[in-house]
Amino acid sequence: MPYTLFEHCQADLTALAPESILSKTLFQDDHIKVSLFHFAQGQGLGEHSSSKAAILQILQGDALLTLGNDERQVSTGAWIHMTVQLPHSVKALSPMSMLLTLLKQ
Repeated sequence: MPYTLFEHCQADLTALAPESILSKTLFQDDHIKVSLFHFAQGQGLGEHSSSKAAILQILQGDALLTLGNDERQVSTGAWIHMTVQLPHSVKALSPMSMLLTLLKQ
């Protein structure tokens, strides 16, 4: 099949256990890796960087991001491109879903 389709990437975040983070790889090939994350309120990923350029898309909820030296509060619909080795972190300010796309080339 020449395409991949996911009609529903969102989840019922009210059913997410407190203090939990769920992640699932949706698609991976030689060029990209796409992962779906669901965060309970207050959960997140500490500061790190990636050897790949990345795109974050907030599907649902609110988050506090650090992007290098900048701190940004983002909400549903936000789209962020990050260059290779950019230090960043994510903290869910509400139950939150995020799509992460790693660009392998």
